[in-house]
Amino acid sequence: MSLSGRVFKFVHYEVDAEKEILDYSKIAAMAWEEKPKILLSGFTAYPRKIDFQKMHDIAKEVGAVSMVDMSHISGLIIGGVHPSPFPFTDVVTTTTHKTLRGPRAAMIFCKEEYKEKIDKAVFPGMQGGPHEHTIAAVAVALAEAQKPEFKKYAEQIVKNAQALAETLVGEGLRLISGGTDNHLMLLDLRPFGPGRGIFLEKALEAAHITVNKNPIPNDPSPPYYPSGVRLGTPALTSRGMKEDEMKLIGKWIAVLTKEFAKTEMPEEKEKRAAAVKDFAQSLSRHPLVKEIGAEVKKFASKFPVPGIDQ
Repeated sequence: MSLSGRVFKFVHYEVDAEKEILDYSKIAAMAWEEKPKILLSGFTAYPRKIDFQKMHDIAKEVGAVSMVDMSHISGLIIGGVHPSPFPFTDVVTTTTHKTLRGPRAAMIFCKEEYKEKIDKAVFPGMQGGPHEHTIAAVAVALAEAQKPEFKKYAEQIVKNAQALAETLVGEGLRLISGGTDNHLMLLDLRPFGPGRGIFLEKALEAAHITVNKNPIPNDPSPPYYPSGVRLGTPALTSRGMKEDEMKLIGKWIAVLTKEFAKTEMPEEKEKRAAAVKDFAQSLSRHPLVKEIGAEVKKFASKFPVPGIDQ
C-alpha cells in the first residue's frame, strides 16, 4: 500500500452510470454526507472536461480544501483547450511529463496558507536531494510551453483525439461517454465480453500500436483483467500526425479489436495468467498481426520521434 493509502481515508465518487460523466449534484450531496477534509479532482482516464470551479465551490461549501491533480491535462490547460483550476483552487499538483511533455518530475502549487504544511510534509520525509538535471529539464519544458507552437500542439491533440474517437465509433466500437473532449478515450469492450482489455492490449502491442488495458465505469472484471483500453494522442501529435493519420490508425485499431476482443477470459482465476501468456505468444504467428504490424512500421517511419536521429 502506498503512503497516501495509509495516510488518507479515501471515499470515492463515481461517474453517472448511464451518461458516464461526472454528476456534480451527486458529488455535492456526497460531500455534505461525508464532510471530507480534502475534495480531490483530476483523473487518469476521464475523457471529458472537468468543471474545476464547481468542484472548488462544493469543497468550500462543506469546509474542505479544494485540490486538483492536473497531471494528465496540464499541457492542455496551458494550451488553453481545457478549463484551468487557477487561481481559485487551494492546492494543484501535476507531473511534468504526459501532455506537458517534459521530464518525469512533478510540481505542487498552493495558496500561501498551505505552503509551510506542504513543505514540511514533502521534505525530508518524502523527498531527498534535488536532481538538478531534472529541474533544468523542467525549466526547458516550461519555456517551451510558453511558445505559440505549444498552443497549436495542444489544440491538435484534441483535434486528433476527436478524429480518432469518431473513427472508432464509426467502425462500430463503443467509447465511454461516447467520445472525448481532451487527449484520451476509453474503449469499452464489454460488448465483446468481460475482461477483454488485456487481450486487445497485447494484440495491438504486437502490431506496434501502444495502448494500455484500463478499468471502465461499471466494469464487471477485476482491475488486472479489465474490460477497457485507454488510448491517447499526445505522442502521435508530437510526431506531427494529424486528423487523416488518426483515421488510418483508428481503422487499424478497429480491425484488431474485432479480431481479438472476442478472445474469452477463463472464468477460473488460476487459468487466466496462462491464457494471457499463451495468447501473447501466439500473436507473432498471426497473419493479421503481421500484416498490420508491417503497415504500422512503414507508416511510423514517416513521422520521426522529435530529437531522435533517424
